[in-house]
Amino acid sequence: MTPQDGRDQAWARLTLGALGVVYGDIGTSPLYTIRECFSATTGIAPTLPNVLGILSLIFWSLILVVTVKYVLFILRADNRGEGGTLSLMALVAEKLGHGRRRRWALMLGMIGAALFFGDALLTPAISVLSAVEGLKVATPVLEKWIVPVAIVILVALFAMQKRGTGTVGGLFGPVMLVWFAVLGALGVVSIIQTPAVLAALNPAHALAFFAEHKLIGFLTLGVVVLAVTGCEALYADLGHFGRRAMSLAWLGVALPGLLLNYFGQGALLLRAPAATENPFYLLVPSWGLYPMIVLATLATVIASQAVISGAYSLSRQAVLLGFLPRLSIRHTSTREMGQIYMPHINTFLFLGVLALVLGFHTSSNLAGAYGIAVTGEMLVTTALGYFFLRHALGWRRPAAAALVAPFLVIDLAFFLSTLVKIPEGGWVSIMMAGLVFTVIAVWVSQREIAHRRSEADAFPLADFVARIAEKQKAAERPGVRANGNGNGVRRVPGTAVFLSQRTGIVPHALLHNLKHNHVLHERIAIVTVETTDRPWVPLAERVEFEKVGAGFYRIVARYGFMQPPNVPSVLEQCDGREGFTTDPMTTSYFFGRDKFITRAAAGLGRWRESIFIFLQRNAISAADFFRIPTNRTVELGTQIEI
Repeated sequence: MTPQDGRDQAWARLTLGALGVVYGDIGTSPLYTIRECFSATTGIAPTLPNVLGILSLIFWSLILVVTVKYVLFILRADNRGEGGTLSLMALVAEKLGHGRRRRWALMLGMIGAALFFGDALLTPAISVLSAVEGLKVATPVLEKWIVPVAIVILVALFAMQKRGTGTVGGLFGPVMLVWFAVLGALGVVSIIQTPAVLAALNPAHALAFFAEHKLIGFLTLGVVVLAVTGCEALYADLGHFGRRAMSLAWLGVALPGLLLNYFGQGALLLRAPAATENPFYLLVPSWGLYPMIVLATLATVIASQAVISGAYSLSRQAVLLGFLPRLSIRHTSTREMGQIYMPHINTFLFLGVLALVLGFHTSSNLAGAYGIAVTGEMLVTTALGYFFLRHALGWRRPAAAALVAPFLVIDLAFFLSTLVKIPEGGWVSIMMAGLVFTVIAVWVSQREIAHRRSEADAFPLADFVARIAEKQKAAERPGVRANGNGNGVRRVPGTAVFLSQRTGIVPHALLHNLKHNHVLHERIAIVTVETTDRPWVPLAERVEFEKVGAGFYRIVARYGFMQPPNVPSVLEQCDGREGFTTDPMTTSYFFGRDKFITRAAAGLGRWRESIFIFLQRNAISAADFFRIPTNRTVELGTQIEI
């Protein structure tokens, strides 16, 4: 095999993987999009002009939004190879430095993250329900089993998360390849029977649809947007597959399969208008209905898994960037850093999805709630894309605005058209996103306030070390007993590690240890772990080491927002530098566990303080988060009033 053959095989594997992971959500949209466009809610009849108009809107949405905006533009806005809302936010914030514009970028990132969670709750519910609803098409007797079967599938899906997705991940690509092939084949058969449907490629039919239906036509965009749900997954998974593989998977497989199936459903409606009940499953021959239900269920499980994995990845980024408290992050693979499991997030998603299925019962009801979060995410990405062009690439304002403006107009049109869904269930997306945004905003703001108050009486490290050095010199004078008259400081063998949130100050845990135990270790490392705006920090650039004096060392460890911090490994990097040694058996780790309490007087900010205290008390310990052996840790508490 030649090197070129090896590269071709690698690209084929990446493309197949992207097909399975990235395009699962948007790939299952044909299950319900056409049906909802001609449902009783919209009141649009399946006449020739209407069918051509709807198909034209779907076609050009897939071309302009997914292909042009995301595949050709947004995928190029990468943060050193990584994509996603928070990744782009971090890149923009890094370029903006400090100031008002940076705060705007951070705010956009927080909003985008909150909207993603609203989308992550709705996708598994609507996808699995729409697949299982094929049972009703097969025989009405099975209709009562739709919700129970959907719940069983979802329970199994979320229970599987703690085992990792590596064992089944290899099946995702082949299953989705079969799925898109079947979508395209069904569409081709139907189009051959009614080729007039291909006229919808002309955008004039979309314009004529708007001209005829006016406001109703505009509001129909809120249903057409179902065809592009999942496009944010393209950007979020950029780091896993790369732009080339994702572009090949979209242009070569996913897009043709989707377009053929949408046009096939439209052709079916022209032949049999009554098929609006479920045009996707009615497109399938009777002999293939049950196999199609099984295939559709597998595809929706894959789509749900992709969203769940995306929620884990986004949550990890949010934790490391300081947007959320420390949460348990378990790695389910020794080979793939991206395969993680977060119990808190899994429970939140499972309970939310279960409540949606039990509350809405059908995918049609859920379609009313779907769209607001997706279009909101699209708006956030477009806004951050403008900042990327201006400040990361250095474009002038007119050029950046000229590129972004068409996308902004399309996104605004979709977003405004979905607002009418608020009474029909759209309030669920807003409520979920609002809840997540409140948690993020409260944690970020109150954490900053708490840090300022906890450091109000902080002692500068340089002054503290100088004072310790003076006491040691005084203790060495003839006739002075160490620790006998308060002038000396007793030093004990070993290494003590104190974590500090900010460099240059003495951690509270060190002061409490000295106050209560009256000793200092022979070597004392003050370690600060910082998360940068980069996704990855190379090993050679990770550690900043400085010998302060009197046995004190200052260590700053910098990690990217895609890297889990590991303090013991940082100490290993420093071993042997300027007299600093670390032995796992003689090294102790000291943590300051701050206990925050609210002020006695009530006020408008009391609820924020209460939420912050709840989050802080339920965060995992620093030892677990920084991968420190629990049998070598000592926690010293401090009570701080906020």
